[in-house]
Amino acid sequence: MYAPYPETVEGLTLVRILLTVVAFEFFGPLKRDSDKTHLFNPEWVGHARFHLVWQLGMMLFGGIVTLSLIWLPDPLRPIHLYLASALLAANLFGFWAAVGLVKWYKGIIWVPRIHIKILGVDENVFVFSVLTLIFAGALAVLGLQVNPQLAADVQLAVAR
Repeated sequence: MYAPYPETVEGLTLVRILLTVVAFEFFGPLKRDSDKTHLFNPEWVGHARFHLVWQLGMMLFGGIVTLSLIWLPDPLRPIHLYLASALLAANLFGFWAAVGLVKWYKGIIWVPRIHIKILGVDENVFVFSVLTLIFAGALAVLGLQVNPQLAADVQLAVAR
């Protein structure tokens, strides 16, 4: 039905690796938040823990779907890379929304004795800053290098 696109598209493997690095963040909270500071925190009401488990489940399955879109072979993979990017953007922008709204909902980002600071910045803010830059790099390579090559291949196939 579809002819698979060539695996030799320059930059494609780089995009897949960069997106994978960012996708691993989907799985980090499963470990980090399943302890006495979050999930088993006796000060949290049960309904808050329910919402945390819901969020962790969404992140687990979102991560699995994202990695599948990035790595499973499929002739429509360029579209799948954009879908994976949309899921990654939702995760990253969700974090930045939580940071931006922290005063509104009276939350805190950095908890002493639980979080560390890296270069004077909260570990979560530092890691998400790095992941956001990696994600921007992956999108740049995808849009500027991979997509034009694939578009040229499609035009050649249609011209035949």
